[in-house]
Amino acid sequence: MKISSLKLKNYRNYNSIELSFSPATNILLGKNAQGKTNLLEAIFTCAIGKSMRASKDSEVIKWGEENAKIELEVVKNFGKSKIEIYFLKNKKAIKINGLPIKRIGELLGELRCVFFSPDELKLIKESPEDRRRFMDIDLSQISKVYFNLLNKYEKIIRSRNKLLKDFKDKNSIKKSNLEQFNLEDFKRMISVYNIQLAECASKISISRNNLIVSLQPYVKKTHAFLTNNKEDLEIEYQTSFPIPNELLKGNEKIEQLKNKFISLYEKNLEKDLALGYTTIGPHRDDIKVSINGVDVKSFCSQGQQRTAALSMKLAELEIIKQQTGEMPILILDDVLSELDSQRREKLLNFCSKTQTFISSTDKPERIPNSNIIKIDSAKKIN
Repeated sequence: MKISSLKLKNYRNYNSIELSFSPATNILLGKNAQGKTNLLEAIFTCAIGKSMRASKDSEVIKWGEENAKIELEVVKNFGKSKIEIYFLKNKKAIKINGLPIKRIGELLGELRCVFFSPDELKLIKESPEDRRRFMDIDLSQISKVYFNLLNKYEKIIRSRNKLLKDFKDKNSIKKSNLEQFNLEDFKRMISVYNIQLAECASKISISRNNLIVSLQPYVKKTHAFLTNNKEDLEIEYQTSFPIPNELLKGNEKIEQLKNKFISLYEKNLEKDLALGYTTIGPHRDDIKVSINGVDVKSFCSQGQQRTAALSMKLAELEIIKQQTGEMPILILDDVLSELDSQRREKLLNFCSKTQTFISSTDKPERIPNSNIIKIDSAKKIN
């Protein structure tokens, strides 16, 4: 999988730019605040369908303009794809090979990327939500089925939480015809949500656990390489309540896990009602990360945390290749300046494995066959 070209129109600080890329390493070179990260953001947006930096799609439209466009061409094992994303003030439109798509799920898999920047330190330091997002982006790039399952789960959670909150606040629920629900109506509806939620939750939990189990040997190997075998990195999937490990090991246990979820939703109903939201499930799960048996978030230095996060991201390359048959694109945004010379050199060794995009204020040393693209004031400088 290789990106051959990228075109932007009215995107972020760009009026218009067209770039062609090397199938090896591409270095975006320039001072800070010139637009290097915006180019990398545009590439990753074509992989997952939304910006990792903008809360609203309209934020990527250049100030004073009405719309923006990304156009990217990618060469894969079985042909080429052209991805076009149009941003308007109140909506977004996506085309693949000139044909409009209706759902983001149809885009996933056309381009697969692993993105790493200094902000990725939050994978270790910040809330469980960031670690869940790490798993969900990985799994969604590997499987459209997982992406659709996650969307379904989130819709059911929102509906169940609304039911809990409404019943808590008003002690009754109104139907569309305004007829008051009684307690039996509430129990009947919550039971339906419990079954629907358990079906999705069991599949999501098994998928995430399988991902972490598969990632572990690559994470361990990558971290040992980056640290000259001085540190042993371990990752483990943590559910929001105790689940016997054998129930997470494969789909043959899915019915048992589903029933476990149903019983726990019923057992926790009083607590959920008091709080007005669902207190257990994949939306509250986490990843435990440790170095030499010590919790990374609480007891390790920032340098160790950064290397741990980098090891987890680089391990994504191998697992996505293993699951899909194609090596994803590697994107490194302003990462080299954050690493010491030894780790920087080790990291650059990974660039030979796949097409890589690196943004930097200084040209990295010892990268053969690299394509240097100089960016100044949102323009390519020849």
